Amino acid sequence: MTKSEIQRLLKENHIRFTNHVTTLSDADFLYSNNGKWTAGQQLEHMIKSVRPVVLAFRLPAFLLRIIFGKANRASKDYNGLVEKYKQKLAAGGKASAPFIPKPVAVVDKEKLSKRLNSQIETLVKQVDSYAEEKLDQLILPHPLLGKLTFREMLYFTIYHVEHHEKHTQQNLEKRS
Repeated sequence: MTKSEIQRLLKENHIRFTNHVTTLSDADFLYSNNGKWTAGQQLEHMIKSVRPVVLAFRLPAFLLRIIFGKANRASKDYNGLVEKYKQKLAAGGKASAPFIPKPVAVVDKEKLSKRLNSQIETLVKQVDSYAEEKLDQLILPHPLLGKLTFREMLYFTIYHVEHHEKHTQQNLEKRS
């Protein structure tokens, strides 16, 4: 996937998710089935997940290489990365403490949706400053997936929001 395709999907998927969450009724926004995260908590989780990616893309490349090293393998393609994530989840992988959301009030729905979309806009702009090949050379740690190239982290960010949108919908289907 090229940089422009990544940028497009980052925007599309996150806007679709925030549109879905913001159009929920207050009751649906707060609904939890068997202790599953509410739509509001899904939204908060996305903000907590995107924040470190935005931060990493702001750091100078030389500093990232010093802290995390550089890639010693080719980037997985999108489907390969998604499959790896699904396998980790199937093996019992879960969000670690810094990414677990607290309860979210209905009054925060719009503010949090705007915050997530703003983070994504910032990330999309930051991706512009990287050459295609740099996305495959620089690496970042992921709490569940280990070391990922920048490209793989962007793939994860694209898929992660889809995954949580699906969970939000499944949670609400149980309400019917």
